Amino acid sequence: MTYCLGVITRYGLIMAADSRTNAGVDYVSTAQKLFDLSLPGERVILVCTAGNLSMTQSVLTLIRRDRKAEIPGNINELTTMYDVAHYFGEKTRQVLDQHQDWLQKDNISASCSFLVGGQIKGELPELYMVYSQGNFLRATRNSPFLQIGEIKYGKPILDRIINYDETSLDAAAKCALLSLDSTMKSNISVGPPINMAMYEADTLKVGYRLKLERGDPYLLRLRKSWETSLRQAFKKLPNLAWHDNEDQDQDNHLVMTDILP
Repeated sequence: MTYCLGVITRYGLIMAADSRTNAGVDYVSTAQKLFDLSLPGERVILVCTAGNLSMTQSVLTLIRRDRKAEIPGNINELTTMYDVAHYFGEKTRQVLDQHQDWLQKDNISASCSFLVGGQIKGELPELYMVYSQGNFLRATRNSPFLQIGEIKYGKPILDRIINYDETSLDAAAKCALLSLDSTMKSNISVGPPINMAMYEADTLKVGYRLKLERGDPYLLRLRKSWETSLRQAFKKLPNLAWHDNEDQDQDNHLVMTDILP
């Protein structure tokens, strides 16, 4: 399992991913899940992957091979991010058709998914999620983030913080790291290194990258500060207005008496 997320605002795009591919009592492995397929000055394309690792690696290999061989319709020739998402869907179906039956014989899931975000010159930045079946959906102003993998633990903070028009890229990046940290806190199948990229709209180049290893001082400081702030906020919450048990029992008795014949 893994956890990846993309956040889009009017200022640009944040893409982040953990690196864990397997977890168990005595076995943990890691692999890169965030990739840059950009052509600086012309297009920025950032990709996060989740699911069956052999499937996602095969899809990326096919895409890179077509680009290197300058196959007509390769990723460098597509004119919109919609077309890029569609292209990823086609390649995913191609790989799925080749391997799904064989994987199913051994009860191995072929499921995989991608986050594809970026900007092509002349177009607005966009963010898409591509499913195993090849279909996809786009992040919108009202839903400005997308997640793949182990999504449930990191979603609440995104729901409360991310706003397309108001959230700066720096704030979105901190929120993304807290979302990842919350997931790592609750699920052993998600873990560092964490890779993150920040793209400023209309620059057509990925200007900022970050890799946080296990025990990174900033990540530890962020976690400690967040946990301290949560505890302080919790202590300031108003107390519950409990009903007295005797009063409640009396009220229940009166209600029962009223309905008896």
